[in-house]
Amino acid sequence: MTRTTNAAADPWRSRVDSGDWEAITAEVNEYGGALLPQLLTVEETVRIRQLYDRDALFRSTVNMGRHRFGEGEYRYFDAPYPQPIEALKQALYPRLLPIARDWWGKLGRPAPWPDTLDDWLRMCHDAGQTKSTAILLRYAERDWNALHRDLYGELVFPLQVVINLNEPGVDHTGGEFLLLEQRPRAQSRGTATLLPHGHGYVFTTRDRPVASARGWSAAPVRHGVSAIRSGQRHTLALVFHDAA
Repeated sequence: MTRTTNAAADPWRSRVDSGDWEAITAEVNEYGGALLPQLLTVEETVRIRQLYDRDALFRSTVNMGRHRFGEGEYRYFDAPYPQPIEALKQALYPRLLPIARDWWGKLGRPAPWPDTLDDWLRMCHDAGQTKSTAILLRYAERDWNALHRDLYGELVFPLQVVINLNEPGVDHTGGEFLLLEQRPRAQSRGTATLLPHGHGYVFTTRDRPVASARGWSAAPVRHGVSAIRSGQRHTLALVFHDAA
């Protein structure tokens, strides 16, 4: 009975927890990214897409073509976030934290992240990183997102999550999520993933450890989106550090 009540009160945490986190961890360790369970229902994705035109919910809008980031547009949500954005960030952080700490341990770096997202964001704010970073992106036909990294300041959480808010093959074609990893003294390695409707994808924010002859080396990773061939694609991006 208690589990049912808790699931009803926070269905997003239940969806996050439903993932096979051992397999997700192995996948993100191998490739720098991994598919997550369905985190949003179809109805929830529709509601979030419909928020795009509600100006009062956002602190900033970026035209990617104007800034040579690609083509398309995205908006930074203002804080406090509407549900389920806040609930998903709170549920995902403790699942991603062990991976982040393991990565920084392998790279011989101090891991600054406390046990809770609220404490971590307080650290960001104390360091002058006070701007909210959850993003709603909208792509139309021929839009694309250049390879980049979402850093925003000195304090960075090494993993982030993107959720597809449309149905691939129905609402849009193209729009694969791209990762490009620059491996030490080796050719760069790319992956392309077509994200299912409502599913999350966790991926490397800046760099990650890869095994080398001398132990562990940091492999820089950038991400982007391939060109939309037809239709429209919306995504929700969850970054776990705030911006300066």
